Amino acid sequence: MDATETTAARNAGFLKGWAKTGDHEEAFARRGFTCDWGDDRIVRARDNREIWNFRAYDYVDGEAPATVNPSLWRHAKLLKLSGLFEVHPRIWQVRGFDLSNLTVILGDTGYIVIDPLISTEVAAAAMELVRRRLGDRPVTAVIYTHSHVDHFGGVKGVISQADADSGRVPVIAPAGSLHYALAENVIAGPAMLRRSTYMYGSLLPRHACGQCTTGPGPAVSLGTVSLIAPTLDITRTGQTLTVDGVEIEFQLTPETEAPAEMNFFFPQFGALCLAENANGSLHNVLTPRGALVRDAKAWGDYLTEAWRLFGGRTDIMFTSHFWPRWGRDEIASFVLKHRDLYRYLHDQSVRLMNQGLVGEEIAETLELPPAIAAEWFNRGYYGHLKFNARAVYQRYLGFFDGNPAHLDKLPPVEAGKRYVAFMGGADAVVEKARACFAAGDYRWTAEVVSHVVFADPSHKDARGLLADAFEQLGYQSENAVWRNFYLTGAQELRNGVLALPLAAGGAPELMAAMTPEMILDLMSVRLNPERAGTHRPTLGLSFTDVGRDFTLTLANAVLIAEPGLPSAADAHVRLTRAALLPLATRLAPIEQAQGGALAIDGDAAAFTGLLEMLDPPGTWFGMAEP
Repeated sequence: MDATETTAARNAGFLKGWAKTGDHEEAFARRGFTCDWGDDRIVRARDNREIWNFRAYDYVDGEAPATVNPSLWRHAKLLKLSGLFEVHPRIWQVRGFDLSNLTVILGDTGYIVIDPLISTEVAAAAMELVRRRLGDRPVTAVIYTHSHVDHFGGVKGVISQADADSGRVPVIAPAGSLHYALAENVIAGPAMLRRSTYMYGSLLPRHACGQCTTGPGPAVSLGTVSLIAPTLDITRTGQTLTVDGVEIEFQLTPETEAPAEMNFFFPQFGALCLAENANGSLHNVLTPRGALVRDAKAWGDYLTEAWRLFGGRTDIMFTSHFWPRWGRDEIASFVLKHRDLYRYLHDQSVRLMNQGLVGEEIAETLELPPAIAAEWFNRGYYGHLKFNARAVYQRYLGFFDGNPAHLDKLPPVEAGKRYVAFMGGADAVVEKARACFAAGDYRWTAEVVSHVVFADPSHKDARGLLADAFEQLGYQSENAVWRNFYLTGAQELRNGVLALPLAAGGAPELMAAMTPEMILDLMSVRLNPERAGTHRPTLGLSFTDVGRDFTLTLANAVLIAEPGLPSAADAHVRLTRAALLPLATRLAPIEQAQGGALAIDGDAAAFTGLLEMLDPPGTWFGMAEP
């Protein structure tokens, strides 16, 4: 569906009256451009799958179409710029190759690589581009700014495991990075992956009625995710290192954009890396893909600390997304107004919360003061002010708003059936909602018609009208994430759920790095209580690759793992972590683990029976419908 007159008019008037405070953003985004990938504009995997297509966003050009918010369109035009950019004669960035940036520092003998993207294929392509322009030098260190996959997943496109194991190439990260890189996505991994396809618009076509950006980068690359564990942890603010002749001063910033994150400063170059703590957009205090709620107050306070520690020496600032900034006054304005953004969000949400407003009311009430809102880098291209205000409320008080009527709400399907019955039946609801749609009231149309879809997913008119409402809301949104959520919901209502074309096996290297405790926790949250019933086996489990022993006890449909072997067990199982993972995740039958990788003494059925009680992941479940 194209933009309605209401949407076209709203988008056409969106930027009227705005001061052109963001004109220099394009100058910063283009500054230092040296070369691009060249005529071959597709990066492919070994099996010929398309990992990255530099042509995908050629359509994002000229004036904004009626189907894209003009502020978001302007933002997408800057994010699609790709190639190698000079930040400083010793600092270079590859941008537009993935969701994030790959940064290289020219050391005395080689390249220090910061944040090697998501996929090995695009990271290798980025390094090929670097070497074409700057010379064939070795990588002498890798730095992960934080624990999210877009900042480490491509590492094996940059160095090998042997490089790290030998000590030749240190892999530097904030303390706790490996734990959080695995733990944050393991327990809720299937649900998080499913929601990520909405958040990043991964299943949407690339055109003016589809995905045009993710907010912090063009898109998520779909190649091979790798992991090399850090070999050198940063454990405190003020810690310094000299790496390949380059001095680095570190600042730890835990519980900000990631549970383990750090900023760092290069005194030789007057350059400050603010990781993902400062962006060309408001970020997410609670990411819509799902994660623990972040600390908006700490986020702002760490930016204050960063400027206190490094501001008087900073002439260049770069980050893990977006483009750099130059000039001390410019950088000071950016950092401190960005700081004020997070502190205002936190402080005023808490103030309104303590006046009795609930999360939804705070979201509708909170507005940024003009001095903060007028800056393009504080706009909500990725994080949304409304969503973040509700996140602050959730961090302090949880999801419950205190209204007793909401203590025990009906689930969506049952509520939908009752709402529809109260409103005169599905056809009557759809007919009334059409009038709301015609009046441009798309939020209410979506809320009402969603009840019909959950009450009767086969109602074609309701599905079509809900999809239409989602599209108009998406077309109007300045926020890339909200646009992608709305448009993906509309696409699935019309065409059904599509599976993301991931590499076979997902990210086996991340899974293989899981500790025994993580694997056993994963088993416990996938235990189906109906299949567990009254079974009460006790198992001894020995991980032969790491020399760790555990006792597994199943009782009352709860699986408990404790260190050490039991004095008596139904079976003693010996296997590696790599052998247990596909069994625990139900991705392989037990027969595939036998023949040397698995040995069982005692009642083998006690172990195989436990595996049969585990649910497989259900990644491609419905979201806009039951």
